[in-house]
Amino acid sequence: QVQLVESGGGLVQAGGSLRLSCVASGRTLTTYGMGWFRQAPGKEREFVATINWSGSMRNYADSVRGRFTISRDNAKNTVYLQMNSLKPEDTAVYYCAVRRGLHTTVVDFGSWGQGTQVTVSS
Repeated sequence: QVQLVESGGGLVQAGGSLRLSCVASGRTLTTYGMGWFRQAPGKEREFVATINWSGSMRNYADSVRGRFTISRDNAKNTVYLQMNSLKPEDTAVYYCAVRRGLHTTVVDFGSWGQGTQVTVSS
């Protein structure tokens, strides 16, 4: 069973940047696709970005495309989310997860981490 731990969240002003990390333990992530999701207060968890096992294929939600970049370092068993040009509407708890299905819905992912809070002030 793989355990995921996210870090790197915090408070940042609009237009700023943050880099989130997701470190895995218990099992190597080398053969797994990975994803980032987020959940704002009172809203459903939504897809942010996904990356395949090698890092050669990436997919983003329209709301973050061009501002966020997902990457991975398989040697470190870590997935990253670089977030630039942050907006107040990016405020949420950010989660990483292992991809287990073909789509980008919540049910296609598992082994969720505990999340890291990102707050963007205007």
